[in-house]
Amino acid sequence: MRVVLTGGGTGGHIYPALAVAREVSRQNPQAAFLYIGSKKGLEAGLVPRSNIPFQSVEISGLKRKLSLDNLKTLWKFVRAVGDAKKMLREFKPDVVIGTGGYVCGPVVYAASRLGIPTLIHEQNVVPGLTNKFLSRSATRVAVSFKESLAHFPPSKTVLTGNPRATEVMHGNAEAGRSFLGVDNNKKIVLIFGGSRGARAINEAVLSVVTQLGKYADTHFVYVTGDVHFETISAQLRELGTLPSNISVLPFVHNMPDVLAATHVLVGRAGASTLAEITALGVPSILIPSPYVTNNHQEKNARGLERAGAAHVIVERELTGESLLLSLENILANPAKWEEMKNSALSLGMPQAATEIVRQLEAITRKK
Repeated sequence: MRVVLTGGGTGGHIYPALAVAREVSRQNPQAAFLYIGSKKGLEAGLVPRSNIPFQSVEISGLKRKLSLDNLKTLWKFVRAVGDAKKMLREFKPDVVIGTGGYVCGPVVYAASRLGIPTLIHEQNVVPGLTNKFLSRSATRVAVSFKESLAHFPPSKTVLTGNPRATEVMHGNAEAGRSFLGVDNNKKIVLIFGGSRGARAINEAVLSVVTQLGKYADTHFVYVTGDVHFETISAQLRELGTLPSNISVLPFVHNMPDVLAATHVLVGRAGASTLAEITALGVPSILIPSPYVTNNHQEKNARGLERAGAAHVIVERELTGESLLLSLENILANPAKWEEMKNSALSLGMPQAATEIVRQLEAITRKK
C-alpha cells in the first residue's frame, strides 16, 4: 500500500497521522509513505524523526472575517492544489489521509480531483473548518467522538476513535520509568501542556513547585514545552534547590512509554491526549485551552468529567492552589483514583488505528 499523509500545525493533527502510518506498517511492512505538510508547521520537524519522506506546500488558514488576507489565502490554496497534484502524480498513492489543519485542505482536495481514495479524520467533538469543507469530496470520514457524527454525511462517516489510542497501547511502562529514572515504588504525575507547552499551566506549577516535595511517594514529571523551557529553567533556578521528586523536561518524544507509567495526568484537553489517557485508563486533571476554535477542548474535557474520569479546571480559575487541591483529591484517595481509572477505561477506544486501517483497505478495494 502506498499512502500519503497530510495534516499539521499542531501535534494534535500530526501525531494521529503518524499513528496511522505505524499501524499500516505493522500490518503491511512493505507500505510506502509520503507526508505532505507545511514548512512552517511542527510537522516539518516531527515527521522526519519518524523516517517518513516529507514534502511541503505553501498555504495559510482562512480568517473568520472578510479580509484581503482571505483573497491571498484563496490564491495560495489554488497554487497549493496544483503543487499537491504534482506530488501525488509522482508518488502514485493508493490512498490519501488527512488529519486536520489547513495544510491538508489542498492535498486531500487535489487527491479527490485525481480520483484517489481519501479519508479524513476529525479528532474533536466540533469539527474544524477544513474537515467540514473536505467532507463533501472525501471518500470516508472518520471521527473520534460519537457527538461528531451529526456534523458529517451519514453515508460516509464512521466512528473509529483517535489512532493515538492504539499507539499508546504499545507503550512500555518499564521503559518509561527507565527513561525518567523513577523507581517502581513511586507514582508518576505527568504535567504536560501540549506540544507547544502552556503558559498558564507553567505559571500555576511554578507558584507551588516547592510544595510538591511533600508527596514523598510521587514523582512529578514537568514538561514545559520547548519554547518555554529556557525561561522556566531560569525561574526555577531563582527558587533555589528543587525537591528531588521533580524532573523538568522541554519535551517528551517517547510519550507512549511515559504515559504507560503515569498515575495521573495534568494537562490540556486536546483530542489526542484524551484518546491516549482513556485507552490506558489514566485519571486526569484537565485545563482546556481557551484559545482554540469553538472552545473544542472544554467540550472534549467535559465528556470525561461527566463520566467521572477527569477533574476539569478552566484556565480562568487555574491557580497553583486549585491545582494542588485537585491533585490532593486524587493522590490521597486510592478509591477515587481507581474509580477514575475505570471510568477512563470505559471511554477508551484502543483499536482506533486498527479500525482506520480497515477503512483504508475498504476504500482502496472499492477503487
